Amino acid sequence: MMTSEWAMILDDVDELSEMLHQSATYKALQDAHQHVYSDAVLVAQIDAFNRMKEQYEEVQRFGKYHPDYKTVMKDIRQMKRTLDLDDRIGALRFAENNYQDLVDEVTLIIAKTVSESVKVPVSNPFFASDTGCSTGGCSSGGSCSCSA
Repeated sequence: MMTSEWAMILDDVDELSEMLHQSATYKALQDAHQHVYSDAVLVAQIDAFNRMKEQYEEVQRFGKYHPDYKTVMKDIRQMKRTLDLDDRIGALRFAENNYQDLVDEVTLIIAKTVSESVKVPVSNPFFASDTGCSTGGCSSGGSCSCSA
């Protein structure tokens, strides 16, 4: 049921979304995306890499017994390295990570406002360090005494 409280929350969400889109981090992401996808040669390389990934997935089904295993594995590594060495791709990844960190930080602030026990999946382990577990976290490898 839609109430005035829900309408105010939705308005706040729209305002927060607009604030994120006005941030310098988002502008940097847009600029990096524009630099990558405005170059036809680079876009063609990305498309070729995506097609090669499909072949890679096919080869992975059969592993080293696939007749094209060595060729596909070598080609995909070379294509990935070529893309990784492009400064524009690196800048885009950096901008994507920065924007994701911003979104994660905002999400954590909102979640902790609701309740300290809200679990929020984040991409950066720095934000996930607050586990709320006095024994070091459930993934620490030891015996965990969390009640989660």
